[in-house]
Amino acid sequence: MDLRNQLKDLFPEHKELDNQLKTSKPDFWLQDVPLICKYEKRKGKPITILEGYTGSDADFKKLTSKIKKNFSVGGSYKNEAIIIQGNYRDQIMILLKEIGFNVKRVGG
Repeated sequence: MDLRNQLKDLFPEHKELDNQLKTSKPDFWLQDVPLICKYEKRKGKPITILEGYTGSDADFKKLTSKIKKNFSVGGSYKNEAIIIQGNYRDQIMILLKEIGFNVKRVGG
């Protein structure tokens, strides 16, 4: 008797999910206008800046939190810009495109 059958015996009302990955909608608002992703140095430290997001403050918090948790970095949002510590421009652009945003790279 394999593990799957044992689990069915223990939990007969449980229904198995499909093996296909199910995409979930993000908790924040997706906009049509592209986000601007740029790299700067402030006080000698590299930072990545995301500008052009027009969501509410709660949406800013959720998006900032998702980016920070995904890359295990520090950051904040202020003055309608998300500031991430370090040069993560390419990785952030890939993440945002997977979520469903349009992203435009600015600078070198």
